[in-house]
Amino acid sequence: MPRRSDAPDFIEAIARGFDVIRAFGPDRPAMTLSEVATAADLARPAARRILLTLEQLGYVRSAAGAFTLTPRVLELGTAYVRSLGLWDVARPHMQGLVARTGESSSIAQLDGSDIVYVARVAVPKIIALRVDIGTRFPAPATSLGKVLLAGLDPADLDRVLAEPSRSGVEARWRPDRAELDTALAEVRARGWALTDEQLALGIRSVAAPLRDGSGRVIAGVNVNCHAAETPVEKLLDHHLPLLLQTAGEISADFARLEAVPHVTRTTAS
Repeated sequence: MPRRSDAPDFIEAIARGFDVIRAFGPDRPAMTLSEVATAADLARPAARRILLTLEQLGYVRSAAGAFTLTPRVLELGTAYVRSLGLWDVARPHMQGLVARTGESSSIAQLDGSDIVYVARVAVPKIIALRVDIGTRFPAPATSLGKVLLAGLDPADLDRVLAEPSRSGVEARWRPDRAELDTALAEVRARGWALTDEQLALGIRSVAAPLRDGSGRVIAGVNVNCHAAETPVEKLLDHHLPLLLQTAGEISADFARLEAVPHVTRTTAS
């Protein structure tokens, strides 16, 4: 594989290690060495060294000639969420929202033109698309994505939309730029976003932005339901007011957390 960056501080070996981790997925939970090398576009010797290193670190296990990821890989994602402090702030509010609505609730942030789920409180229901921490979907077709895109200034919006989706999901609603701009203007005007089976059949959700102390949109929180069980009227008349209240409480608590001075401890000499 050719070097992907000429930056003097770029460490190619680390990049290739992440290529190997990302090669695994629902359709490839276990792979042989040759399959990993092919999926990650690596030479077989390089893939072998990386897999053995990841195995020693506890991120990969091998059995019967196949490699699989271990739960330790989850630490890579949860470290990001914990570093923000957002999950600790949001969790009790999300649990309360789920208890009152009987529906799942998630928090997502933008990564290019996709949303990535960073927190979730779920109820056991069958939906068309499985959602876990780290799941990504094309932003325009989701309620979370709409509130996040609506919070961007024009230059940032152009930049993120120029990036191709890495979700692997083909959304039902694929708007042109004029149609998307109209939808985002409506989201800005009312302060929330609705998606009615635009991502996939059977998925209906409403989302609201989460803001930091300066008012900047840092994430989105939603209520997600099955279209066959929950009509739009119930989603908007009952769930939406509870969601907006929850989003305001999370934003206020996060702003208070940001305002707390961080004490740096020093060792006396």
